[in-house]
Amino acid sequence: MNCLKKFCCAFLFFALSGTFTFAQNGITFLQFEGKEGVGNGKHIVLLAADDEYRSEESMPMMAKILSQTYGFKTTVLFAIEPESGNIVPSYQNNIPGLEHLDDADLMIMLLRFRDLPVDQMKALDGFFKKGKPFIALRTSTHPFAIKDTNSPYFKWTWNSKVPNWEGGFGQQIIGETWVNHHGIHGEEGTRALIDGVKQMEDHPALRGVNDIWVPSDVYGIKHLPDDVEVLLYGQSTAGMTDQSPLIWEKSVMPIAWTKTYQIEGGKPGKLFASTMGSSLDFQSEDLRRLVINSAFMLMGMSDEITPDLSVAYIGTYKPTMFGFDTFRKGMKVEDFR
Repeated sequence: MNCLKKFCCAFLFFALSGTFTFAQNGITFLQFEGKEGVGNGKHIVLLAADDEYRSEESMPMMAKILSQTYGFKTTVLFAIEPESGNIVPSYQNNIPGLEHLDDADLMIMLLRFRDLPVDQMKALDGFFKKGKPFIALRTSTHPFAIKDTNSPYFKWTWNSKVPNWEGGFGQQIIGETWVNHHGIHGEEGTRALIDGVKQMEDHPALRGVNDIWVPSDVYGIKHLPDDVEVLLYGQSTAGMTDQSPLIWEKSVMPIAWTKTYQIEGGKPGKLFASTMGSSLDFQSEDLRRLVINSAFMLMGMSDEITPDLSVAYIGTYKPTMFGFDTFRKGMKVEDFR
């Protein structure tokens, strides 16, 4: 019996890791086949692996809109604890199913301080080297914290000091790494200054985007490179409701931008990044619109973007307050279908 238990544990571990091929929809990943729509024939992979902002709730919600309303095939990957098979966002070392990136047309990621094994990092590296477009949300400015100094991806670590990789993947590829909470975390929100970008009002990503307020605070931004195109600036609000007044004493910060990226040895690609993105933030209709518009834009579908694209939920969406260890315990992948 002990041998049988050991075998079962070993099988489960490998089945949940990126090195084994027994991946199953609803067990190690969540996949929605696209219905009829402009996105039919295209594949979007969403990575939900942060331990604070409940991406395990928001990414399936966005995947359902993209598949059921617009016809994209969508695949959601999670941080999974191998021993239990549960989604455990604080488990930093496993995102099974990254092989789905092989045929992805776009990736949407919300990662934080992941320390993934080399084979899983290779899957990400392969995606980026193809120059494929991606969207980076909230903590994706600091997605990796690789502890093994011998790993070829150690330089991707958020606070890297490796020459030409200072600030890691966030700084070198996305445009910024983790700096600080410019707003007071858990007390202040973010108001997007839409009126401040009138010269960008027909930018494809901003079509129909009129009002964004989110309860997540403004992130500090210090190092954006010159080639970044800032789409939105954000102002801190004195409180965490959409009626909270602006704090004009604080400086504004970029909260959404686009840029070109290129990994060493790879092709150039385009990305969209935003420091907004908690599960509560996605209650903002226009934040959902901004992300969906950006997805269309990055896949060369800007002509399909109209100000009235539907961003309505498919089913219900009741997000959990952000915070460490606030995730729902014992949840399996299938529970988020």
